[in-house]
Amino acid sequence: MVSMVPRIGETCVVTAPEHRSGFACFVGRPNTGKSTLTNALVGTKVAITSDRPQTTRHTIRGIISRPDSQLVLVDTPGFHRPRTLLGSRLNDLVRGTLAEVDVLGLCIPANEKIGPGDRYIAGELAKAMRKRSCAFAVVTKTDTVGKQQIGEQLLAVSKLGTEVGIDFAEIVPVSAVRGEQVELLADLLTAQLPPGPALYPDGELTDSPEEQMVAELIREAALEGVRDELPHSLAVVVEEMIPREGRSPENPLLDIRAELYVERDSQKGIVIGKGGARLRDVGTTARRQIEALLGTPVFLDLHVRIAKDWQRDPKQLRKLGF
Repeated sequence: MVSMVPRIGETCVVTAPEHRSGFACFVGRPNTGKSTLTNALVGTKVAITSDRPQTTRHTIRGIISRPDSQLVLVDTPGFHRPRTLLGSRLNDLVRGTLAEVDVLGLCIPANEKIGPGDRYIAGELAKAMRKRSCAFAVVTKTDTVGKQQIGEQLLAVSKLGTEVGIDFAEIVPVSAVRGEQVELLADLLTAQLPPGPALYPDGELTDSPEEQMVAELIREAALEGVRDELPHSLAVVVEEMIPREGRSPENPLLDIRAELYVERDSQKGIVIGKGGARLRDVGTTARRQIEALLGTPVFLDLHVRIAKDWQRDPKQLRKLGF
């Protein structure tokens, strides 16, 4: 708050800072740290993370509310050259998001050289930039490399922007794991938002439906330690989520029934594991995360189904929410 001390006979003028609100979108190749960065900025887990590509399949909104601003972060699926109908729809989802947000952020990891995938995405970002004036480059995972490599990557990202015709407002190195420069990035993004009132109630951290977040937590648990082909073939649908009848308010229990869909018999065996051991571990891990998210005890009932080639089947894609 800025104030001016008046002279005798003058009225004191008090000017409050203008409230800003709007949307910022992170884009990048799969597994460039977009979801981890979103969680670090929000201060809690709103997007699932994994070292497997194609972890994020929906746009996830994380909300950062401050007295003078509200920044809504949109975490998107990784841009990639699609091999299936699912892949094409995920890319369309990203393009649609780029057209709607106020600020864009290109995520490139510090520990990988810029490649064809980064150039492809930067080109897509340049097309979206024709309608807006502000984009940031975010060099992620700086905790994995030394200062010299970070400096080299910053120069390489600047060169990439010049090649595709993007004048980045800032190129910001961050470590979401260590929290380094995360607050600075939030400040820079917020400064570019248009004036406006809060878009969500204070204290709200995401607008994702609870069923979607529960399904994503189950899929995150199922992705841990599996073979490379499974992440693309695994989908989760929450079929039922209801309070257990007859339980008192002091002793609640939420019954959740979810279906895990894969494309082949061999993948079903991977998810279930020998004697069902792996599926039990998935259930235990997911249940802990879901209870932390919802703040209530949970009974989690998981079933594995086969939906042959669902990534290429429009009817099955609709059924699975894509």
